[in-house]
Amino acid sequence: MATKLDGEGRATALAALQDRGWTLVDGRDAITKRFVFNDFNAAFGWMTRAALVAEQMNHHPEWFNVYKTVEVTLATHDVGGLSDLDVKLAEKMDVLAG
Repeated sequence: MATKLDGEGRATALAALQDRGWTLVDGRDAITKRFVFNDFNAAFGWMTRAALVAEQMNHHPEWFNVYKTVEVTLATHDVGGLSDLDVKLAEKMDVLAG
């Protein structure tokens, strides 16, 4: 079960994510990041690897892909905002992106 982020834990998690390029979504309790790869094949390969991780976590991103760019938004609908699952998935996506 996901735990909604609040207080000092939220601030600490957001600071670390923002250092890696994640930003808050205006008007919504969510984070977003744009990943840019060398070409479509690299972007799609990353999406495939990220999808496998997301499926294992049972936590699925909102994302949009055009050519070599993937825009990701993470929030946990079950808790109505950012959760520990969003932080974990964001961290794994960053690792996969290299």
